[in-house]
Amino acid sequence: MIGILIITHGTLGESLIHCASHVLNKRPPRLKQLGVTAQDDPLLLLPQARALVKELDDGDGVLILSDIYGGSPSNMAVKLLIPGKVEGVAGVSLPMLIRALTYRDKSLQTIVTKAVSGGCEGVVRIPVLAAVHNAATGN
Repeated sequence: MIGILIITHGTLGESLIHCASHVLNKRPPRLKQLGVTAQDDPLLLLPQARALVKELDDGDGVLILSDIYGGSPSNMAVKLLIPGKVEGVAGVSLPMLIRALTYRDKSLQTIVTKAVSGGCEGVVRIPVLAAVHNAATGN
């Protein structure tokens, strides 16, 4: 099973894990997070991040999800990447995380592809018909 490490600003990663646990009705195994606050020196957090990657890797690899590409969390993730062993995707969202959790028994390359597609496909405009229906029914 591929381990998943979420590295984000503040408590976003913690919240995503909480929400994914709610959606899946259980806390997924081999899933950890590391929050980076404004007071943190990302270089000082790097050993902790490396330890988490090592802890999460049972031999199948680790997917690192970060929030904003180019921000401190994704810059930390870059330092942890090992092609084919530790891969990273920026722009984490709940749809991306759920997709990654769903496909984590596949290859690392597959989970990377599915995470990206989950993030992209999870961004949709809510159809106007839903608003019209809700207005008509009072919901």
